[in-house]
Amino acid sequence: MMFLEFFIWGAWFVTLGTFLSQNLNADGLETANVFSTQSWGAIIAPFIIGLIADKYFNAERILGILHLVGAVLMFQMYSATHVGVFYPYVLTYMVLYMPTLALVNSVSFRQMSNPEKEFSTIRVWGTIGWIVAGLTISYVFKWDTGEGMLQNTFLMAAVASFVLGLFSFWLPKTPPVKKATVEKRSLSEILGLDAIKLLNNKNFLVFFVSSILICIPLAFYYQNANLFLTEIGLTNPTGKMTIGQLSEAFFLLLLPVFFSRFGFKNTIMLGMFAWAIRYLLFAYGDAGELAYMLIVGIALHGICYDFFFVSGQIYTDAKAGEKHKSSAQGLITLATYGVGQLIGFWVAGFASEYYKVNHTSDPFWQNVWLVPAGIAAVVLFLFAVFFKDEKARTAL
Repeated sequence: MMFLEFFIWGAWFVTLGTFLSQNLNADGLETANVFSTQSWGAIIAPFIIGLIADKYFNAERILGILHLVGAVLMFQMYSATHVGVFYPYVLTYMVLYMPTLALVNSVSFRQMSNPEKEFSTIRVWGTIGWIVAGLTISYVFKWDTGEGMLQNTFLMAAVASFVLGLFSFWLPKTPPVKKATVEKRSLSEILGLDAIKLLNNKNFLVFFVSSILICIPLAFYYQNANLFLTEIGLTNPTGKMTIGQLSEAFFLLLLPVFFSRFGFKNTIMLGMFAWAIRYLLFAYGDAGELAYMLIVGIALHGICYDFFFVSGQIYTDAKAGEKHKSSAQGLITLATYGVGQLIGFWVAGFASEYYKVNHTSDPFWQNVWLVPAGIAAVVLFLFAVFFKDEKARTAL
């Protein structure tokens, strides 16, 4: 289940920017509009899970239905010939797909006696699925080596979605938790709004704002990285981008070491610093003698993501207290994958269009990558100045 869940996502989302540019001739703002569907899906997902799935349906059944419908929508995306036709399908798809990320976790947790120890061995198969999708695109079918071939990634994702949709009905039964055994959750709690009072804490407010702002550089990576690597001529770009997922798994294991030795503030600052460095490497690297700079930039994904986002989730959990743990995580998710990346995708689209229209003496991609590098550096500076250092035992 976990393998297929993330195989589906990795099968089309990594190369989406390249597909939109090469196959559908989308401009920067049209591309931003398409990528923003992920954010809209993240914003709407709590309503589907919190207000519908958690109360009325077995998790495995709604998971199956969503993926079967998703397979049909993915086939329509495969058949689309214009971004105007493509957009309604991708928007509907992302609204239905984003809730499945919570559903697969729900199915997993309900079958475990000790989730803290058991879940990581299940979740790692999601990372493996994403990696296999990228390697399949680059090294098996070589769809990212010629124009027009990326259309097939949607067909592959449709087949995988159909398989997972059917398979889901054979997963262990995961019925809604009986109302008598749990406290009824309000809409504000589902959306994370119950945890809004945490923003009264200056440190958490600084972290919260930084989380939103750092998602702008993150959106640049999702939206532009594959297109950038393809256009400058790096061979097998999609396969090479899986180095980022390998790095993510590796640095996740090192995260506790950094926490204990350097504390939360220094750990999260290292994550911000890595964002700035990776985009400088993208700005000045090339597919020739300086290709190693691009590979290092991709490999920094582990530090960029784990040291900021994962450590931020841990920090949020510690700050929230027992009463607001789930609400606080919902608030951070809404702020980052919802609001933060929504802003980020539009900034990335605007930057791309701006430098296409306003030609300068510097290469196009160098100008584009210097924008998120500068944003990450500014966020790092603001966080370093305004976040008061906390001892590891109080911060975590």
